Parts: sequence; C-alpha cells; structure tokens
Amino acid sequence: MFSSVAHLARANPFNAPHLQLVHDGLAGPRSCPSGPTAPPSRSRNLAAAAVEEEYSCEYGSGRFFILCGLGGIISCGTTHTALVPLDLVKCRMQVDPQKYKGIFNGFSVTLKEDGVRGLAKGWAPTFIGYSLQGLCKFGFYEVFKVLYSNMLGEENTYLWRTSLYLAASASAEFFADIALAPMEATKVRIQTQPGYANTLRDAAPKMYKEEGLNAFYKGVAPLWMRQIPYTMMKFACFERTVEALYKFVVPKPRSECTKSEQLVVTFVAGYIAGVFCAIVSHPADSVVSVLNKEKGSTASQVLKRLGFKGVWKGLFARIIMIGTLTALQWFIYDSVKVYFRLPRPPPPEMPESLKKKLGLTQ
Repeated sequence: MFSSVAHLARANPFNAPHLQLVHDGLAGPRSCPSGPTAPPSRSRNLAAAAVEEEYSCEYGSGRFFILCGLGGIISCGTTHTALVPLDLVKCRMQVDPQKYKGIFNGFSVTLKEDGVRGLAKGWAPTFIGYSLQGLCKFGFYEVFKVLYSNMLGEENTYLWRTSLYLAASASAEFFADIALAPMEATKVRIQTQPGYANTLRDAAPKMYKEEGLNAFYKGVAPLWMRQIPYTMMKFACFERTVEALYKFVVPKPRSECTKSEQLVVTFVAGYIAGVFCAIVSHPADSVVSVLNKEKGSTASQVLKRLGFKGVWKGLFARIIMIGTLTALQWFIYDSVKVYFRLPRPPPPEMPESLKKKLGLTQ
C-alpha cells in the first residue's frame, strides 16, 4: 500500500517532460529528441493506445463534442443542484461568519430561521447556471484539447500533456464563467440576503432594475480567479491521477478492466482532484460570495476587508462539497460517455516515433 502511495507522490501531475522520462526509466544520453517533431496528426494524439471498440462516433468529431457538452450539462447541473443546501450554508458562513460559526451551526441556524424549504433557496439559478457552465467546461475542454494537441504534434502532446490539460481547461473555463456569472450572482443574492427575493423570477428583474447588467457580471473577474485555477486543477490532476492509478495501483491494464471498474477509478481520481480544487479556489470563492451580496463593492475592497484568515472561512465545508462534487461530476460525465458509446482513450502512451528517437525500439 505504502509503496503505491510513494509511486503516486513521485508521479505527481506537474512533472516536467524530462523528469517524467527519468521517472519512467526512459531517459538516457539521447533523452532529448533530435530532429523535427512528427507532424500534427488528426485529433487522435491522446488516443495512442485506444481500445478497439464499436463507437457511436469518431473521436474529435462534431457529434463527439456535442455529446461531451451534454455530459457536462448533466454532470454539473445535477450535482451542483443536489448540493444547494451545503452551498447555501457555506456562502452564509463566508458573508456572515459571526452568525454562522461553523457548518453544523450554519445548518442549525438556517433551519431555525427558514425551515427545511430554506435550504433549497437558489436551486433554480444554480441548476441553470451550472448546466450552462458544464456545457462549456466539458464540451470546450474536449475541443481545446484536440485543437492544442494538433498544434503541438504527437510527440510534444505526450511530453507536455500536463501543460496541454492545463491550457485546454483554462481556455474552456474562461467561456464557461461568462455563461455562469449571471446565475451565480442571482443565486448568491437569494441565499445570502434574507428578504431580498426567494426565487429566480423575483431576484433577476430586481437586480437588473437596481444595477443593470453590472449586477450580473461584476463578479465575473473574481469568478475567473476562482474557477480557472479550480478547473485547471480539476482536469490536470484528474487526468494524471487516472494515469498514475492505472500504472501503480490498479492490478491489471485498463483494457482488461470492466466498464464498472473503470468508472470506480474515475470516481477515486475525481475525489482526489476535488480536494485540491477546493483548496486552490477557496479564497476567490469567499470574495465572490461577499461581492455578489454587497452593492458597490470591488474585489480588492472585499479582499482587504476579509484579510488572510477571513478568505479561508468555510474551507472544511467546501472541501466536503467540492470533493464529492468533483468525484460525482467525473463519474457522471464518464458514465454518459459509456452510455452513448463515445471514444474514451486510455492513458496516453509514448509514440513509437519518440521511442525510436530515444533508442527504445530497434
């Protein structure tokens, strides 16, 4: 068990290409490829060892991207809505830590003041907003991953795969947050300002009347600060954790695992990624929650007022929420791929051309 953990630690997601080759035992005197890299290949750079299977569409096709977007809608929309009570308490702890002193106290105070129905406040903007975000997050991630892979070429895609995951996820989240921002602002206003409005139908017109479009998009910059690092960690850590689990923990090759066993690996990798996501994005999440509650405040003003200690309020609740959320999202997303028989490339393997350059093949 401990040897497996040690292997995972050494195979962390942020190894540079040369260090990764050394770790894999592949680097030698000719560890740096010489000569021109292989020309970019059509969107299968990340599917080097794809299992022969009857798929409903081609990897990187329009239908593939559309169904991936649908998977994102289902995975993000349902999971965020299911966790609305925990999200509500977390938001209230961030904006009023004197009243909501902890996760259990927060639930107790909310139930006492608003009843059981009060825990569902903000479910409509949550469902709509995060469904749109999921569409862009997962759908565009697949698009940018293929696009950047084709730009890099097969060999560099393998060597710089972590950077590829980071760039593709950051690009996707940029657009996802633009889609999310209006509903996120509305949700926070409903959840953290008692008496302001109880429904999306009441809150959105009222916000527009008071502040115009600025009410819905003033939090987009802090949202980028929160969500882009979160999503970069979510995708890069997940991809490399899956790779490490199959390499060091799972006792048989992925091709010999059943679909159910593969989905278990997906869930475990998703939870591990989720814990890191929560920590990385929590300070910006605290700023967004306070900013969307208050009128006329700026992100810098809120950050200065909260201080270092204040931005970490509610972290435990967020770790529980985001860890569970991320694991479920990856599980549902992968399940959608299985249901629609979409290509699910296994962890990438070194291209034959690179093996020849490194003298690993005859």
